[in-house]
Amino acid sequence: MATKHLFLQAIACAMAVAAALPAPAFGQANEAETRYKALAEQERAKAGDPAFDYALGLAASDAGHYGEAIVALQRVLARQPDNAPARAELARAYALAGDIDTARAQFATVVDDPTIPDPVRQRFTGFVRQFDKQIKGGGSDLSGFAESSFGHDSNINSATQLTSITIPLFAALGPGTLGNNARAQKDEFYDLSGGISAVSAVSRTNRVFGSLLANFRDNLDSAAFDQASLTGTAGFAHTFANRDVASLSGQVQKYWLGHTGFRTAYGAIGQYTHMLSGGKALSASVQYTRFDYDRDPLRDADRFAVGLGLAARQFSINLIGGHEETRKQAGDAESNTFAGASAGAEIQIAPKVAVVGGIAFDLRRYDRADLLFMRKRHDERVDLTAAVKIAVLPRLFLQPKATWSRNWSNIALYDHERWTVQAGARFEF
Repeated sequence: MATKHLFLQAIACAMAVAAALPAPAFGQANEAETRYKALAEQERAKAGDPAFDYALGLAASDAGHYGEAIVALQRVLARQPDNAPARAELARAYALAGDIDTARAQFATVVDDPTIPDPVRQRFTGFVRQFDKQIKGGGSDLSGFAESSFGHDSNINSATQLTSITIPLFAALGPGTLGNNARAQKDEFYDLSGGISAVSAVSRTNRVFGSLLANFRDNLDSAAFDQASLTGTAGFAHTFANRDVASLSGQVQKYWLGHTGFRTAYGAIGQYTHMLSGGKALSASVQYTRFDYDRDPLRDADRFAVGLGLAARQFSINLIGGHEETRKQAGDAESNTFAGASAGAEIQIAPKVAVVGGIAFDLRRYDRADLLFMRKRHDERVDLTAAVKIAVLPRLFLQPKATWSRNWSNIALYDHERWTVQAGARFEF
């Protein structure tokens, strides 16, 4: 009969499976690998000894060698079919290897062992229910956030610092003075945002999902450039046997400027995500968006884009490119081809403190000459973000942040610089 100590080990390993713990830290992974190699060197001489095979299976699971762990633990059960701790470890190895069905079957066998104390049996029964949930597709999940911040913006309207400008079409009249709304304006602001998202399994491999995101930014002295947006997304995702995911979603967004409707956007996104080792994922996407401007129909446009992304636990990198075409020829000076790249990272520097940083680059080349400036517009833009994320409660974070943007344009009216500093709080649920 298995000892109480081995039962406690079985409970601990099962809890690790059920909680879906992250990968071990670098130092822990090295220690596990060292233990595994030391035991693996003795396997030829000691294989078949249940105590040795159990230790080898446990070390192999901890080191990520799930196939070797399964073989070693199966040798234990071949000699000791009633060894519940070994069967629990075998279930853990199957689960970590991605075979939830077999893991569930092994845990169910442990539950049926009459020698297991009732508290242990109840815990294992809970694990079986969790595996059943995963087998059925994961059930449903609801999450969201609410965030508020206050700060200063050096250029709330993303406008030039110039006070006058010469328009080639009217060059004979000399430089023209720009109005207030066409010149950079600074102001303090507060920002409120929130979102909620839901996902529900319709089968083991298929899910439906949806989200709603809202944002409102109020400038204390300049209501003309207050902004608000509401974005809704709904879609369908399919998970393949290799854990890759294909999804198709639709999206609608309404954007307000100065408390008046400015633009409506709606479109579709198709994405394929390939899972890599080490918790990384590589994705490719195709996007279509239609823009309808409330007060400027010449800017109505269709936007087509393709994207590539690499995501990991601490960083992400994204590339995008495409073309935006106005639907009316008279507005073709707004049609443009674009390309962009962005990268972001979040690195924990203390138990409750992380630094967050990001950089983005955007390039645009417009199709036709601007009617007033008599040249095709060329823009390049860089955005930098730096922040500190401080956990004051398990789901409540403080986040001071600074951003800097610079847009270079061959048309002076669109050449501008902007920076913001702000501090806020974010609650996640």
